Amino acid sequence: MAGPAPTPVPTATATPQRLRPHPAESYGPGTSIGDWRPEDPVFWQATGRRVARRNLWVSVPALMLGFVVWQVWSVTAVRLNDIGFGFSKSQLFWLTAIPGITGGTFRILYTFIGPIVGQRKFTALSTIVLVVPMLWLGFALQDTGTPYWELALIAAVCGVGGANFASSMANIGFFFPQREKGTAGGLNGGLGNLGVSVVQLAAPLVVTAAVLGPPAGGPQRDAQQDADIWLQNGAFLWVLPLVAMALLAWFLMNDLTVAAAPFSEQKVIFRRKHTWLMTWLYVGTFGSFIGFAAGLPLLIKNDFEAQGHQATTYAWIGPFTGALMRWAGGRLADRFGGARVTMLSFTGMAAALVVVILALPSGGDRGSFWAFLGGFLAAFAFSGLGNGSTFRQIPVIFRARHMQQAEGLGAEARAAALKQSEMEAGAVTGFSSAIAAYGFFFIPAMFAAMAVTHALWMFIGFYATCLALCWWFYARKGAEAPS
Repeated sequence: MAGPAPTPVPTATATPQRLRPHPAESYGPGTSIGDWRPEDPVFWQATGRRVARRNLWVSVPALMLGFVVWQVWSVTAVRLNDIGFGFSKSQLFWLTAIPGITGGTFRILYTFIGPIVGQRKFTALSTIVLVVPMLWLGFALQDTGTPYWELALIAAVCGVGGANFASSMANIGFFFPQREKGTAGGLNGGLGNLGVSVVQLAAPLVVTAAVLGPPAGGPQRDAQQDADIWLQNGAFLWVLPLVAMALLAWFLMNDLTVAAAPFSEQKVIFRRKHTWLMTWLYVGTFGSFIGFAAGLPLLIKNDFEAQGHQATTYAWIGPFTGALMRWAGGRLADRFGGARVTMLSFTGMAAALVVVILALPSGGDRGSFWAFLGGFLAAFAFSGLGNGSTFRQIPVIFRARHMQQAEGLGAEARAAALKQSEMEAGAVTGFSSAIAAYGFFFIPAMFAAMAVTHALWMFIGFYATCLALCWWFYARKGAEAPS
């Protein structure tokens, strides 16, 4: 069934597309920008590219730290019982899953709040508040008597770090012209996603010594390895970087007032059919990436640690691979079309999970760790491709629909349609990322509630539906919205 036609936008408010002189300081760090025309080649070469890249390179590390906070429990939960907490496997999986609930829920709010508040101010604010859960977690880990409910509450607050992605991706999309959105989004999202690998690689290293000194507190005894560890360091390590990035965002980024939009205007996306279709596809790509990142450390610990394979040694490699491939997915989508790359992503993920299923221990069979790890690395790589390509599809789809409506109505109507499409694409980007973030919760929760192989077969079935939707609406000859 066809979706409702795009809402016409009054042309009286449209910004003419001729180049108007502006003082250079109006585009300087920390300012609000009211005239932004990335599709104007003269403006882009003279001013736009420099300003857009400055905002991008501040956004990336800020987003990376958000992912660090969001994923800190994926490595913390692995060591809790080693220092004296006595939680079940199911309870540990739940601690890794809970941040997914708050991360997804707050992403919905952040999607619409960012354009209202202004992205410079909102990036700084949403970064500095993450100091709170890191301090709380660091102090709680020093007492093995900390109750499970308090740790679960801390995990929920850590989930707010994952919400930064929604506002960040929507913001960066406004800065770049159509031809560069895939690459810019891939860089911001991909390098931001590296926060998952950064925390899974750095935290196990800093907890092995008193590298933060006496202010971080004393050691706990790791009964399994018969050694002292400082598990709280994995939380305290990020406090100063968070403060620094909040300040950098405040003083170096810009607010695009041209991108400001109240919720009353943004909510039109809920009437667009392609909002829901692209959200379904992004659940398949990013939901898999973030859910596997949360669940993989405990899967390795439960199934292969007895064979001498440590979760902290290998778990970070998968998210690292997926994050880098996100950039590649955006770049390939710019060149070959997003729908084609998205279909490749789902095909590859399904095949990779079949390898994982065959490699898991079963009955008396010890399984194959290296096949298991290789399958998961491939799944991460293909999910990263799809993460980049789907976010390239969204602005293409919405721009084409609105520009088609404005065809033949004059320059001002085209300018208004372009502005409307940018606003809707940004809102859809944030909203789809919010729903996909629940994969962080559901995948570890499914691993806790059922046999891992059963869960993996369910994911493969879901990928089949994504392939069918992507082909029918976006990839086949005569598709409704080729992208």
